[in-house]
This record gives sequence, C-alpha cells and structure tokens, in this order.
Amino acid sequence: MLLKRLGLAVLFSLSMVGCTTAPNSLAVATTQKLITYERNKSDLDAKAFTLASGEKMAYLENDNLAGEPLILIHGFGGNKDNFTRIADKLEGYHLIIPDLLGFGDSSKPMSADYRANAQAQRLHELLQAKGVASAIHVGGNSMGGSISVAYAAMYPESVESLWLLDSAGFWSAGIHEAFEDATPDDNPLVIDSTEQYFELYKLVMFDPPYIPRSVQAVFAQDSIVNRELHKNILEQIIEDNVEERAKVVTKYNIPTLIVWGEEDNIIKPETAELMSELMPHAQVIMMPGVGHVPMIEAVEQTADDYKNFREGINR
Repeated sequence: MLLKRLGLAVLFSLSMVGCTTAPNSLAVATTQKLITYERNKSDLDAKAFTLASGEKMAYLENDNLAGEPLILIHGFGGNKDNFTRIADKLEGYHLIIPDLLGFGDSSKPMSADYRANAQAQRLHELLQAKGVASAIHVGGNSMGGSISVAYAAMYPESVESLWLLDSAGFWSAGIHEAFEDATPDDNPLVIDSTEQYFELYKLVMFDPPYIPRSVQAVFAQDSIVNRELHKNILEQIIEDNVEERAKVVTKYNIPTLIVWGEEDNIIKPETAELMSELMPHAQVIMMPGVGHVPMIEAVEQTADDYKNFREGINR
C-alpha cells in the first residue's frame, strides 16, 4: 500500500511538471522517485561491482537467490532500468541487470573496448564474482543481444539459454533505411539536444508508454553529456558482426528465443530471418504493433512468451 501511495504521488508530481521540456529540480527529483518506485515494485536493489580493471559496474538484483540466474543486458543508449518494468513479471528467476560499461551508473572510460566480446568478458567477471557463471541464462535487447550472442560463444558450456530481443550485430541483413546515410557524428541514436531525445523516443517505440516530456528531458541529459563517448561506442559496435559467433550457439544447441517487434524502426525485422538461418534450432516470435524494445512496449506478452519458452526447455 505504501508503494502504491508513493506511485500515485510520483505520477501526480510528474503530471504537474509534465508541461515543461527543460529539466528542473522538481522533474529530476520526481523522476528519481519514479525510478526508485519501479525498482521497489520489482524487488530490485541497486548494487555495484569493481572490475579487475578498477572500473565500476553498477547493476540491479532481486532477492530470489534460489531462482535460476538470468542476466538481462540493455541496448545502446539504454541502461539497467530498461528491464525494470518487466522485472516483476520475471520474479521467479534470480535477476541480475547490469549497466554495461559506458552507460548508466557504470564507469565511462573513453578509451575502453566496447565491442561485444569485451563487454561479455566484463559481465562474466561479475557473474563469476557472484558465483553464478557456471549455469546462466542470458537475455539482451539490441546491442545487448549481440553481447548475449558473444557471451554464449565465449562460454558455451555455461549458458543455459539465450533470449534475443531485436538483436544487433547481424549486419548482413542490412540496415534500416532511416540509417542509410547516418554517420556516428550525425545519427538519430547519438543525442545532443532534448528535442532529439524526444524524436528518438518516438522512433524507438511504435506505441510508447506515456512519459511526461519533463521526465524525458531528465533522461536525455545522460545521452547529451556522454555524446562523444556514445559516438565512440557506436563506431565500434557497427563494425562488430556476431554472425560467426552465432554459429557457436548452434553448434552447442543452446536453447534460443528470438523476439522481434514488427514495427522496429531501428534494426530491420528481416534480421530475425537471418538469425533463424544461422541458428535454425531457435524459436522465433514476431510481435505485431511493437517496436524496438518489446520489454518496455509489451511487458506482459513479452514476459509470458519468455516464461513459456523457459518452461518448454525444462520439459
């Protein structure tokens, strides 16, 4: 009941500031309250781990330590809270939801290697420290999908299943027409103003959940501040093709669920066909009326599909 009252209070506060577009102290405070409320609703605690390199990796974790471990990996420009809305639907699993290096509350070194293998190695270090690396289920959206494939290829005997949501890294399928003339310096994914963030929010999701523009303006600040870093990361990941690594997933017959929003305006939905050719054992679900981030746009259906997938591989 306390959380419900807090949620109503936060939503009321947001409605009061929702008519503005520039971040202000009230918008920042209420945004943080909303984030905290969503995390609490899913029983997620914010934690941090220091990598051997000395860099910090922030992450969320629920308290279901008896559940099978499931790591969820966000996409480019995202952070760990991209999975907060769906986390309470996945409470039967031991959830570990990191901020990848370069994003969220994790360290942001300009000179780091941000390709899929390097990010997978960092995640493996975290999972080893938590004692769950020997039998892990891995899920990822967009860039997080390509990192998931890389992780499975690097540690195939430790990965129990893969969940790939609108995955990046399968570039032979071609790029979406909206990005044909894009460069890292002039790209809808690299934000340098609040207005550009508003446009990206509409581009990424076909039917986005309502978030007041004042809150979006707060979210935009991280992307604006880290624009040069994001350019660097984007340059690395668009040249990082994981298709050969996907063949390792097939070789080890790792159970795989491929999910794609049919209205994805970031990565072509036809990419799912290529992935299915490379991983013919995989199950494919196409979601009509959904864009690039199904776990945000269609929470219950996405969660139900995943739980059904997991039940199927446990039979």
